[in-house]
Amino acid sequence: MENVMTLPVKRKGSRITNTLVILMAVTCGMVVANIYYNQPLLLMMADTFGVSDSKVSVIATITQVGYTLGLLLVVPLGDKTERRKLILWKLAGATICMWLAAASMNYYMMVAASLFIGFFSAVPQLLLPMAATLAPDESRGRIVGKVMSGLLIGILLSRTLSGIIGAHWGWRAVFLLGGGMMAILLIVLYRMLPTDPPTFTGSYSTLMKSLVSLIKTYPPLRHAALTSFLTFGAFSVFWTTLVFLLEGSPFFYRSDMVGLFGLIGACGALAAPAAGKSADSRGPQFTLRLGVLAMLVSFVIMGFSAASLAGLIVGVILLDIGQQVAHISNQSKVFALLPEARSRLNTVYMTSAFSGGALGSLLGAQVWSHWQWTGVCFLGGTFVLAAFLLNFQQRNNTPS
Repeated sequence: MENVMTLPVKRKGSRITNTLVILMAVTCGMVVANIYYNQPLLLMMADTFGVSDSKVSVIATITQVGYTLGLLLVVPLGDKTERRKLILWKLAGATICMWLAAASMNYYMMVAASLFIGFFSAVPQLLLPMAATLAPDESRGRIVGKVMSGLLIGILLSRTLSGIIGAHWGWRAVFLLGGGMMAILLIVLYRMLPTDPPTFTGSYSTLMKSLVSLIKTYPPLRHAALTSFLTFGAFSVFWTTLVFLLEGSPFFYRSDMVGLFGLIGACGALAAPAAGKSADSRGPQFTLRLGVLAMLVSFVIMGFSAASLAGLIVGVILLDIGQQVAHISNQSKVFALLPEARSRLNTVYMTSAFSGGALGSLLGAQVWSHWQWTGVCFLGGTFVLAAFLLNFQQRNNTPS
């Protein structure tokens, strides 16, 4: 294949241990939490900075934009430079930016800090290809699923943690604590993370051009990227606007209660190892369709649950299980394509996912301001329905 310039991978899966898998999972969860802490705190920040609901939602959107930029511009370097160094460098940047967010004196300083929090928090997308490379072929899906379970737990429990801390000590305390956790991770990973030699031999410009070659060469990559754009877009539509529903009539919850919905959704992480195992044995397309279907059903249920706590809880559980299963299935397909280019393959896939997430956050806030919860569920359901139709006729095979 032109413009890929890779060296053959000779590393063995025996290098990965259970301790390392757990460390990777915990790291993924703690770092990805940085980009979701703000969601239960949006109304508190709106009061602090004196801005409207729709304007404060830009903070959630710009954080995901920053994450997408970090994915696109830095994560491909995982194939060209030593991944461990990149991970430590990004953690240092995330630490500084979290503390800058805590010190923000106005809305625009917070928006800028949020952009760079997202940019430096793309660490999980360097760890996942590392885990896939170190894992043996026969258990790659299961190991990636375990690491991914940490990622989803971080996404969901970040809302619980930030909601509780924000309700009792204010939103600034959330970012102070988050920065402290990044500093601790930096020390731990410096001591425990193994080196991971690069496989790409070209220049940075050639590296970036090779992304286009990968997209052109592998239809399964294009398919997985588009599916992730749609499903993660729907996921973000829901989670960005949930705070507006729960802090208004008829619930009138504070941020700590809003954050507890993340704890409910975290049960979706329990599906990750099972999804990875199923993808190994039955093929990822089978589990992908199940995940997308669960998400579609969740939006139907939540569309009729604007005043029903029980309906929202059932919907949250189905949504997060479905998102986790779909994501693991997609990544199993992507990581099987070209072992020497896993960082770049993951870049294409995750850039598409978080582009969808940023669009979902933006559109969700706008739809909420005009059509409230019914509009939100219709929008999220439309995203998922498109993903379902896209995958309905796909064959159940694993690319080789």
